[in-house]
Amino acid sequence: MSHKFDESRRRLLKRVSLGVALTPIAAATLRAAWAADLPLVSTDDPTAKALKYTPDASKAADAKPGNKCGNCKLYQGAANSSEGGCLLFPGKAVKASGWCASWTAKT
Repeated sequence: MSHKFDESRRRLLKRVSLGVALTPIAAATLRAAWAADLPLVSTDDPTAKALKYTPDASKAADAKPGNKCGNCKLYQGAANSSEGGCLLFPGKAVKASGWCASWTAKT
């Protein structure tokens, strides 16, 4: 009788371990899919105005060369994506080529 219990416990532990290991992969996939459906933030948005957001970093007067949303710590889009979510604009996407005054280097 204890032999059956040991097998079911092992099976449960294997499944839980697999689930824990696959969770980050599933979360990343879902985050990318969710971000793809977000509307782009408008330059007329009050938050965008306050942060001097521009969809093209090369046209931002205060942006340093190479600084853009795609390499910002706050950017939530997938690597090499053209747009993605941003922690500063909940429910909206930003262009990866954009820039704002809150740009922070990824570590």
